[in-house]
Amino acid sequence: MSDPVLVDFINRRATDTEQKPFFLSVHYTAPHWTWESRDDEALSKEISTLYHLEGGNIHTYRKMIHHMDEGIGKIMDTLEQQGLTEDTLIVFTSDNSGERFSDNWPLVGGKMDLTEGGIRVPWIARWPKGIEAGSTSMQHCMTMDWSRTMLEIGQGEFDPNYPVDGVSLLPVITGKVDKFERPLYWRMNHRDQRALRVGEFKYLKVDEHEYLFNITNDARERANLKKVYPDKLEDMRKQWLSWNESMPQIPEDATVSLVYNIADMPQR
Repeated sequence: MSDPVLVDFINRRATDTEQKPFFLSVHYTAPHWTWESRDDEALSKEISTLYHLEGGNIHTYRKMIHHMDEGIGKIMDTLEQQGLTEDTLIVFTSDNSGERFSDNWPLVGGKMDLTEGGIRVPWIARWPKGIEAGSTSMQHCMTMDWSRTMLEIGQGEFDPNYPVDGVSLLPVITGKVDKFERPLYWRMNHRDQRALRVGEFKYLKVDEHEYLFNITNDARERANLKKVYPDKLEDMRKQWLSWNESMPQIPEDATVSLVYNIADMPQR
């Protein structure tokens, strides 16, 4: 979606006489493959594949982030001009980790990994009416929790036939509670990965190997505690298996399409 379309949408909703809450979800493809910015029109005609494995560099990566920031700035300017910033919740986050030209230090992993470098992303929320400026939170959450939170703020309802998996973060972002327990589960066909985060501990399985990490002390996931806390490992394994039984099973014919492998570039 281009900047003019976004600006027009906000301007139209700002003048809506019914004054209903509105929702705008903007999904930038930058920084992402293909590795080109708006300054690379000539290059775009030469790219051989969507993944653009033969191109890109950290300089283009930086430029793509800069252009994304400019687009977000235009959205913020339009909200400001319409007097909507005080009571508008704005959330900036990512769907998962970066790849190729990103640096997730000190975390290990990237896209297609359930290590912290593959799943942990920052989120920034701005809502002057409800969030204290400059405040921080260590609440564990997923993007689906923001869906539930926004529904609650906008007094919307979800279709009972399609219940929302997320939980509301409203008590946290408004400062009513510091944080609450939020177990987080993952599974991935690639390398038969599974993960569960409960409090400071994380259960992880990659291929045939199992791990137990204290993420609070060891976010880099280097100290495997499975032999130190075998009961904790067993308990978290059972929790994950119980959750997995409650979920639709991954189809047997589901495939994994890796964008690149070690033949394209050395491992990170």
